[in-house]
Amino acid sequence: MEDYVVVGRIGPAHGLRGEVFVEPRTDEPERRFAPGAVLQATGGTLTVADSRTHSGRLVVHFVELTDRTAAETARGTELSVSIDATERPEDPEEFYDHQLVGLRVETTDGDVVGELARIEHNAAQDLLVIRTPEREVLFPFVTALVPEVDVPGGRIVIDDRPGLLVEESS
Repeated sequence: MEDYVVVGRIGPAHGLRGEVFVEPRTDEPERRFAPGAVLQATGGTLTVADSRTHSGRLVVHFVELTDRTAAETARGTELSVSIDATERPEDPEEFYDHQLVGLRVETTDGDVVGELARIEHNAAQDLLVIRTPEREVLFPFVTALVPEVDVPGGRIVIDDRPGLLVEESS
């Protein structure tokens, strides 16, 4: 069985030959954007011809993007790769989204809050989207507030703070 993980999003074009800036969503950009890597994209696949860093940003040339017009058209495209469902990131503190979705979310006191619906990846930080009986709650996915992720045990432990899970009444 295979799963897909998002590894990046195409940004603006760079130059005239079809190169694009890519916002990486992986801790392994050198692996995921290596020459010859095939990435899933809307409507098909893109093959990495070459990648490099320019002014601290990842620049990728895909075989299928041959000019600036094609590169501009691809802007905003989410890039993903197929992985084996049993594959795990090398870093034990890292997880693929699909490993966490559906896990029970509970507080450090053991109170069940709900279930993880999805993870939103934002520029500032990732957010856990927790489905509670009443609504969906956005919760910062940072070590200080999420001290334990127990995939084999099927749970995520959060250290709630006032105003995060329960809306403050005025």
